[in-house]
Amino acid sequence: MKVMPLESRGITSSRLALGCMGFGGSWNRADAYTAEHVKQTEAAIDAAMSIGITFFDHADIYTRGKAESVFGEVLKKQPRLREQMVLQSKVGIQLAEEGLPGRFNFSKEHILPSVDGILERLGIEYLDILLLHRPDPLMEPDEIAEAFTSLKQSGKVRHFGVSNMNPAQIQFVQRSLSEPLIVNQLELSLLRHDWIDHGVHVNQKAGLNDSFPDGMMEMAQMDNIQLQAWGPLAQGRLSGKLSEQANEGERNTAAMVKQLAEQNETTPEAIVLGWLMKHPARIQPVIGTINPNRIIACEDAARQAELMTRDQWYSLLVSARTIHTP
Repeated sequence: MKVMPLESRGITSSRLALGCMGFGGSWNRADAYTAEHVKQTEAAIDAAMSIGITFFDHADIYTRGKAESVFGEVLKKQPRLREQMVLQSKVGIQLAEEGLPGRFNFSKEHILPSVDGILERLGIEYLDILLLHRPDPLMEPDEIAEAFTSLKQSGKVRHFGVSNMNPAQIQFVQRSLSEPLIVNQLELSLLRHDWIDHGVHVNQKAGLNDSFPDGMMEMAQMDNIQLQAWGPLAQGRLSGKLSEQANEGERNTAAMVKQLAEQNETTPEAIVLGWLMKHPARIQPVIGTINPNRIIACEDAARQAELMTRDQWYSLLVSARTIHTP
């Protein structure tokens, strides 16, 4: 069986990752996290690890740092957990504050203290993986390389990657680095399926409006880059969270997901994720829920990816194409 790109880099990782954006409570800077938020985080971590999830995805901006802080509180209570985890975080986004707009910053002067803040909040000595969080139009690869070299030599970060970049941007940054970029995190799901359509619509008028970066799926497989999918459950819209405004295409696709789940004696979540994971790029879904029950509902995803036939995979895709998202 083909291994995950991370495994080929010597990183023992679970097929699923848990995204930590929902930890820590409010995004309001004035609101502090509470003991209840720590308890909630602990329950989510326990649920994830109970189904074999050992990969946890953070970013320094999530709930303005509180997501990492509450996670750190759990690690403080259970220090042995760190040895069982792969911890990833992201830097490079500066939120709007003090009259300044939201912006991006890949300068060495921003990256280095941002990583120090991440390590302090998590209460750990190193990150397994650090991602650049969305492209900075002012990025200079040589400066990024200086920051990454410093972080690697100091033992603060072991591996590096990016988030929401196209192949040209990855190559642009990579040309100055001595370390390979091993991750690209993008929005991929059965609902957000332009990553499939872009390849299918080559030399067709139907592809004129495709927005997915050209060649990303192929580059990831050729260069051994781990594609991580944020939003892989599509906000639950196809696995039991249908709104009254859902159109016919969405209802039909959700019904197909439910039928497959019943047929395979599994959950709708496992079917939605299994569809994504069947792709030969060995995509790693980053599930964003903090609900323990919903986390556990994802347990069977890898098995469903193996069980899913080509006909079932294409049937779900064609049905999902009838969903028109504003």
